[in-house]
Amino acid sequence: MLSKGIGTMATTAAMAARSLSMVHVPAHKPKWVFAPLSFCSSASKPRKLVLYSKPGCCLCDGLKEKLHAAFLLSGPDSLHDVELLVRDITSNPEWEKAYQYEIPVLAKVFSDGTEELLPRLSPRLGVELVHKKVAAAFKQSVLVAITNTVTWL
Repeated sequence: MLSKGIGTMATTAAMAARSLSMVHVPAHKPKWVFAPLSFCSSASKPRKLVLYSKPGCCLCDGLKEKLHAAFLLSGPDSLHDVELLVRDITSNPEWEKAYQYEIPVLAKVFSDGTEELLPRLSPRLGVELVHKKVAAAFKQSVLVAITNTVTWL
């Protein structure tokens, strides 16, 4: 009688294993796309900032100096790969009309060439605070890009 119970258990286990092997697995699996983050990869293209300025603007010159100093700071949010493009608003009528009373104006450049204006940074801020604000602006771009990528998958 004991052998009959063991045989039944073995048969039940075999049937359970067979039924598990027949579980339907959907053919469509979520697809994850991973790309190196700009602040983690030294092989990626440099991040870009545009400083709209004009000759003789002491506020513009002060901010430019602070930005260059901030790019030299090391740490987890290093900005050593950031390229600063200085644009003279007097060389382009559209820039002059848009920014004549607002300079210095700082914008980050996306990989597709579009620009996003950053909140105004005073040249009176310390180098560490300028560094922190610029790094935060780039991190925000990365988080938005990751969120958009996951949303579209």
